[in-house]
Amino acid sequence: MTERIPVNVLTGFLGSGKTSLLNRLLRDPLFNNCAVLINEFGDIGIDHHLVDRVDGDMVLLQSGCICCTIRGDLVTAMRDLYDRRERGEIPAFVRLVIETTGLADPVPVLSTVMYDRVLQHHFRGGNVVTTVDAVNGAANLGQYPECQKQVAVADRLVITKLDIADAAKTPALYAQLAQVNPSAPCLALDAVQLDARHLLGVDAFDMASKSDEVAQWLQATRQRNYLSLGSTAAQGANANVHRDIVAFALDLPEAVDWTVFSVWLSLLLHAHGAQILRVKGLLNVEGADAPVVVHGVQQLVHPPSHLERWPTDDHASRLVFIVRGLEPQRIQESLTRYLRDCG
Repeated sequence: MTERIPVNVLTGFLGSGKTSLLNRLLRDPLFNNCAVLINEFGDIGIDHHLVDRVDGDMVLLQSGCICCTIRGDLVTAMRDLYDRRERGEIPAFVRLVIETTGLADPVPVLSTVMYDRVLQHHFRGGNVVTTVDAVNGAANLGQYPECQKQVAVADRLVITKLDIADAAKTPALYAQLAQVNPSAPCLALDAVQLDARHLLGVDAFDMASKSDEVAQWLQATRQRNYLSLGSTAAQGANANVHRDIVAFALDLPEAVDWTVFSVWLSLLLHAHGAQILRVKGLLNVEGADAPVVVHGVQQLVHPPSHLERWPTDDHASRLVFIVRGLEPQRIQESLTRYLRDCG
């Protein structure tokens, strides 16, 4: 997996500052030799960075980055980009960033990376970064399902335009974002400094940093209400609700049989995948000394990976779900029955 090129998806609602963030990333030395797929060059202020126009849809920047416009099919664009890299026609980029449009659903992009039979040999999923406008973010979350989806699938939430937003309303926006996606850290976009390594450079599939990454989202979800398997007090109302999107976690006190669990998760996603916006899990698997990380978006589940160590002293399994139009209690009951009957 480490030999494949990580693909980071940069998404966010209309006017939320994706282009400004991308421009700053392209200037950061950490992102030298990066490839970027965008919609139009005209949206990116890169003229003063331009070294050479490789062809009508591709430019080479001083940093060694390649910027390409997407013409038609994303699969074709990614395959062509990789082929040109292998032929030596463009620099051997080590990361790919795809910027979506403001109304885009990022899941099809992730699906392209994970399931295209050619691309999956050369690319792997990286962090999904979603920009949120501090001025209009709360209203957009309440009004537009596209905005909710972009927030729900994020690994990082970058809050923009804080300098012109009403500071008194900012805490409410953070609380709103935590309701939709409690496991994604919110990063304020500072006018001077940019922690590019934390934003994209250390992604959820970097084994050297995975324990710290998992510990962060576990801590975030533990600060919220959650459902606990076997608890008589567990009620769906304890989950965090934003319109029809619900974020909740399930704790499993006993070690689980991996085969039984993976079959259950496959059946769940097959039946309700479109409604399961995000699932992240840290599992105590029978016979394993270290936990297994489960990470998926809708029907897309990344290959499970093993941590070298537990990130905390608590070795209980925990599954974090973000769902639309599904009752947490139904998922809890389904998992309980399946583990009991098939374990």
